[in-house]
Amino acid sequence: MATPAFQFTTKAAIATFGGTLLKLTHESAVLGCPMALNVFFPPGAFGRSTPKVPVLWYLAGLTCSGDNGAEKGFFNYWAAKYGIAVVYPDTSPRGSNHPGEHDAYDFGSAAGFYLDATKEPWSQNYKMETYITSELPAALYSYFIVLDNSRVSLMGHSMGGHGALTLFFKHPGKYKSTSAFAPIVNPSKCPWGEKAFSGYLASKEEWARHDATELIKAYSGADLDIFISCGLSDEFLLSGQLLIDSFVAAAKEAGRESQITVKYAPDYDHSYYYVSSLAQEHVEHAAKHLGVL
Repeated sequence: MATPAFQFTTKAAIATFGGTLLKLTHESAVLGCPMALNVFFPPGAFGRSTPKVPVLWYLAGLTCSGDNGAEKGFFNYWAAKYGIAVVYPDTSPRGSNHPGEHDAYDFGSAAGFYLDATKEPWSQNYKMETYITSELPAALYSYFIVLDNSRVSLMGHSMGGHGALTLFFKHPGKYKSTSAFAPIVNPSKCPWGEKAFSGYLASKEEWARHDATELIKAYSGADLDIFISCGLSDEFLLSGQLLIDSFVAAAKEAGRESQITVKYAPDYDHSYYYVSSLAQEHVEHAAKHLGVL
């Protein structure tokens, strides 16, 4: 192995769907704390250096860690079928112990919102955008050289769907595709987002830079192929936290309505029962853009 930016410690190596799921820990300089993650390697990939395998990042939602998607999302079955590695990072720094960090499920611990905070004390180390887009991938691709850093896609659920969309828009060319399960697509206008942005960001002028509905209006890149799915019985869709219609309207305003596919699934809620039921469609969306379908 090449010398990585930092070392990973393997806590477990689990056989699953013919591949291997690694439970890893490492010290993050960007976040200033130890971090844990999961990485799934498809059959035959773990322990070799070639041929390289494409990579799909799954960003989890509020209250979650890298374990939720790895253990309940049923992504590994479909990733094994198409020869894709899946990275499951955590959702926030851990153990910073800022005042109020652990007081609520929707702010602080397990609620990093995939942005770099600019408001004290969170700006000290709540830098999830830099961690997800720079520090962690650079280290992973150096340490596990079988991972193909030229073929990378994103997907996410709820807050992670917000992350998958906004990071795709903010880092054009870095990811081959993005998709989202029940994403928070207009956080500037919903209670979850208003709370997070007010707490993490120093000024309201910064909010649009982390809002997918605003970002698609300004996006000047190539044609998009974004897949969004959501259950029609999703309690957070019904209570106005997700605001998917606002994102669709913004896409239409930007002349990109045909580049967005939204699938509403009758009866499904916001849980991992729903996520696992739609896992195939999201992995196959990525597989198409990663060149393995």
